[in-house]
Parts: sequence; structure tokens; C-alpha cells
Amino acid sequence: MKPFILGIFQYIGPNGTIGSAWQHPDDTSADFLKISHWTTLAQKFEAAKLDFLFLADSYGFPALNGELIDAALAEGRGIPHGDPMPIVSAMAAVTSNLGFILTTSTTVEPPAANARRFATLDHFTDGRIGWNIVTGSSGATAAALMGKDLISHDLRYDMADEYVDVNLALWEGSWSDDALVLDKQAGLYAEPDKVRMVHYEGEHFRTDGVLSVPPSPQRTPLLVQAGASGRGRRFAGRHAEAVFLAGGDPAVVAANVASIRQSAVAEGRSPDSIKLLVGALFITAETHDEAREKYDEMLSMSTNEGAAAIYAGNTGIDLLALDPDRPLDQTSTEMGQSNLERYLSKDGTPAPLVRDILENFRTTGINGSVFVGSPEEVADQAEAFIATTGADGFLIQPHMTPGTYDDFIDLILPILRERGLAPTEYSGNTLRQRLFGAGAHLPDEHHGAGFRA
Repeated sequence: MKPFILGIFQYIGPNGTIGSAWQHPDDTSADFLKISHWTTLAQKFEAAKLDFLFLADSYGFPALNGELIDAALAEGRGIPHGDPMPIVSAMAAVTSNLGFILTTSTTVEPPAANARRFATLDHFTDGRIGWNIVTGSSGATAAALMGKDLISHDLRYDMADEYVDVNLALWEGSWSDDALVLDKQAGLYAEPDKVRMVHYEGEHFRTDGVLSVPPSPQRTPLLVQAGASGRGRRFAGRHAEAVFLAGGDPAVVAANVASIRQSAVAEGRSPDSIKLLVGALFITAETHDEAREKYDEMLSMSTNEGAAAIYAGNTGIDLLALDPDRPLDQTSTEMGQSNLERYLSKDGTPAPLVRDILENFRTTGINGSVFVGSPEEVADQAEAFIATTGADGFLIQPHMTPGTYDDFIDLILPILRERGLAPTEYSGNTLRQRLFGAGAHLPDEHHGAGFRA
């Protein structure tokens, strides 16, 4: 088994992914608007040789019928959260190897603005940037906030295909590799005939112009996507180099892993051209009983109301308003389809009841897998999960900040390293090289290579 890819999942906000940890006296997540909070965490993750910090984001918030859910604000669940873009330069300045994956939506800003920002950040980080491409999270409230109508689920992906292509055309096609000269004696900054206008005309987006930023170390940032709906898997097959999957039942995760790899093959790519990363929370202590105490403490800070608020914000479905003794009647949503499909009947198995859905969401969160036990037990669970699912690694979910990370780094990581399941040193100069061990730029088999001049 290859070493796991290990990244950290975070919002620019308080709390972890289960419950309201900010209220615990040892938790520092309420300091999320202090630069020192993030620079300290970034240095901790780099010292542990973790691969990257993944920053989720959304303009939306937990709401029903367009109104903020009181429990969300009261518990700090899904609101507040800040913009991850401004903090990355500060974290990059105090690290040399840690990667940063940032989330932006294909439904908010023009694609050229997105392309320039990521190209600039790829320069500022020396090639350590990835783009988590989302079509919308908490889509109804995000759309309303921006003064737009909610776009249907599959149409958002159709638009996102073009949005990503505009970015690729600008990153890959504007500047030749040798366009930048910087010859002070000749007074020549760049070769004009090696910088080209990009013309793209699609059904939803168009661009005519030049990317104003010279080629960055990766040219195109590492392309990441999250979402396991059918349309999301096709999108991943075309664009993604890494996909973030929710955890849960290993058989379901294994099916999603296999389906995404098949989507890559359908696009003329290798099945190994996409790294599959599963969201998981690791609760450990020196002994099994101490770990269970930490787990029980976490659940004591997780309420039905808070869990239902997050689920409603993601899917538009109010679990508290439904008959608890019936399964979900709804089979599709224009918002978070993946978290709806998670609780539907599969392969002839009965669908869970609403009361069971709520309890599962309260105890496992939006990303699904929780490993609890002594360090050896948790390492065993993680290893078995990867063996069963065929995934490439984990996005480590937050609970207590920084305690849960310290437990993982101090107690679990040494065991994984003893087993050859975690790297001991960084390799490669860019984030893409770190994950794939190949070149810094998009591989030739990726359709983005077709935009090269």
C-alpha cells in the first residue's frame, strides 16, 4: 500500500465538522479572524510534513425559505465564516512546503478574475496552490446574496465546464514558456509575439484578452473537485486531478471511487490521474477508553438542531419538519445532491428513516467517517478503510482546534510512518509534483493541455 495523501480540512470559521467545539475551554477556533491563528496552524501542519491545507468556502449560510436558521447562528454552525483568500499569503510566508487548496465557485465571479487571482497566488506560494472547484454550496442563499436566481444542479455543472475551460485557456494559452525575458540591458521585459490574445466563446461564458500574470510555477493550479452526484462525477472525470469524497460506508465510498476513475477513463485519461481523498475525523488518545471519552464529549456538544441546520443549508431539506419514522420522500435537490443521495436506498437496501438520518448526521457530520480508539486502533481502521475503498488518502476533519490535530500528529502519524503509510519528508517543489511525482504542469492527457499555444 502506498503512503496516504494527508491534507487538513478547514473553514475560516469556528467549530469543527461535528458539533460546536468553540465552546470548549481548550478550543481556539473562535480566533479564526486572527492571522496568528492560521500562521501557527500552517507551521504545525508543515512541521508534521502534511501535504496541504484545504480551505472550504461558501457565500451561503444555513437557511430555510430564505431565512437564517437561528440554531446555526446560536451554535456558530455554518455561520460565521470568512474569505480564505486573504490569509493564504500570510501562511505561505511562514512555510516553504505546505500546499494550499482554496475554494471558489463557478457561479459568482467572472472566470478571468478567478484565473488572475489563482495565477498570482501560485507565484506567491512558489507553486503550492490548488483550486477546489465548486458550482455552489448553500446555493440558494449564496445566489440570493449575490442577487441571482438559483441555477439548477446539472446546468450549474454545464456552466462550470465552460468556466473551467476559460481559466485553462488563459493559464495555458496566453504566455509561451519563454515569453518572459527580463533583459535589463536590452530593456526588454517580455517578447510581444509570445504573449497571445485568448478568444473563447461559449454558451455561458466568453473571454477576449490576455492573462495579465506571467506563467506561474504550475501554470494551472492543481484542480480539485468535491461532489459525488452523477453529474459531479462526469465533471471530475473531465477536469479534476483530486476529488474530495464524503466518507461513511466503505462499500459506498468504494463505488464512488471506482465510478470517478471510470469517468476519467471515459475522458481519455488514466484511472490513476485522479487522487481520491476521503473526509475523516480522527479521535484518539493514549488508551481506547480515553478516546471514547473524547468522542462522547464531542457528541455532547452536537445537537439535533445544529445538525439539522447544516443539513438544511446544504440540501434545502428540513429534517426536523419531516415524519421521523419515514424515509426521505425527496430524491433530488438543486442544492447538495450528494448529501441527499447519501441517505437514499441503494442496491435494494432499505433507505434509512429520518430519525436515523438526523442521528447519523449529528454524529458523523457532513463528511461521514469517524475513527475512534487508541492510536493503534485508529491506524488499523484507517488502513482497512483505504484497502477497502481504493482511495488515496484522507482530508483530516477538525474537531478540537488544535487538540485533535495534535493527537493525530503526535499519536497516529508515527504509527502510519512505521507502516510506510505516511511520508517522512516532502518531495517535489509544487503541489502537483507532491501528489503525482511527475511534472509541475498539467499532464498532456488532461484536456487542458489542448489550450496550450
